[in-house]
Amino acid sequence: MNRNPEVDDWFGAYQHPLAEAMQRVREIILGADPRMSECVKWKSPTFVFEGNLASFNPRSKKHVSLMFHTGATIPGTHPRLEGGADTARYMRFADLAEVEAARPELEAVVHAWCALQAGAPTPGTAARTRRVGGKKRAVVPARRP
Repeated sequence: MNRNPEVDDWFGAYQHPLAEAMQRVREIILGADPRMSECVKWKSPTFVFEGNLASFNPRSKKHVSLMFHTGATIPGTHPRLEGGADTARYMRFADLAEVEAARPELEAVVHAWCALQAGAPTPGTAARTRRVGGKKRAVVPARRP
């Protein structure tokens, strides 16, 4: 697991009523794929692999809020990803039990993200690729409502 001491320090200084649930989300994301890492960006823990996957919203105190920066582009069906904007999606967790219940979907989101960023086809997407900046990238079909 690619734990970053800077993020450890952030959690040590941050007071949140759901800190245990936040730590569990962190463990699940980092444990889902060895390519995932973390850092502090925008004054919040951010999970990255070849780009920003998600960041905690530290201002949310009633639940754990995780913003997926480009969640609309993550291939696959992920019912817990909320939002209808063109780019971002969110996952919210009321408590530690809800984090545990959502673990399979959270791991699936991480796997889909890593496969997309690595240029590999993921289930439910075309195995087509195109070159972007000299790298092959998976072509993700538009989602249908």
